[in-house]
Amino acid sequence: MIRTVITGITGRMGSTLLRLARDSGDLRVVGGTARPGSASVGQDAGVATRLGPVDVTVVDSLERALDAAQADVVIDFTSAELSVAHAKVCAARGVALVVGSTGFTPEASAALAESAKAVPIVAAPNMSVGVNLVIRMAAELARVLGPGFDVEVLEAHHRMKKDAPSGTALRLADVLAEALGRTQEDLTFARHGQIGARPAREIGVQTLRGGDVVGEHTVYFLGEGERIELTHRATNRDQFAAGALRAARWVTGRAPGLHDMADVLGFQRTS
Repeated sequence: MIRTVITGITGRMGSTLLRLARDSGDLRVVGGTARPGSASVGQDAGVATRLGPVDVTVVDSLERALDAAQADVVIDFTSAELSVAHAKVCAARGVALVVGSTGFTPEASAALAESAKAVPIVAAPNMSVGVNLVIRMAAELARVLGPGFDVEVLEAHHRMKKDAPSGTALRLADVLAEALGRTQEDLTFARHGQIGARPAREIGVQTLRGGDVVGEHTVYFLGEGERIELTHRATNRDQFAAGALRAARWVTGRAPGLHDMADVLGFQRTS
């Protein structure tokens, strides 16, 4: 059994992770955290999330969770800021980490990479196996279609999402730019007013927010006389949690290093 701690265990992703891990047969949740002052602190995590008792008491810090039980891996979907702090704790304790948070600044990404020198970390803006297949396919389409097609990325999420564009949209833009030999300077995140004709090298990244949309991403390849659309739509959070649990199985026991879902899924690197 892989002994697992889940941060933010009573949140939307945390409770989904708890439910799937409980039913997995090979992962055992041995700890969980909630923010300090949360009403769930001190409660059984299963009772707090209405899943039924799981014999895991919610605590208010990762340090306390790791003090209370020996863990193989921590799964973290909190926030970029908290994930960096949690990575430092894992590095000090020698515990592997899976990070699904988004909104990382370059400085936060560098801090995460620093912690990965001490422990193995899988970090990805989207843990869905389907989304990661779409990311890979998008890069391949871009390489095959070449500069004759304009490329746009459109993402939609629920009204409560705090960062924009989504981490997945930014990852898509990065792999598209790499496949087409373009740079961050070619990415456009907003258009307004008299902007003139579309630059040939431009990659547009646009954002929609509203309702309860779990997550939708579409890459448009727009050519003369034809259009290709590559879309992934998430209808619940189970696939994100399932991917994170897959990452937890993969990363446990590995040597220190920073990995992503391409590593977990065994994709051969194309660059």
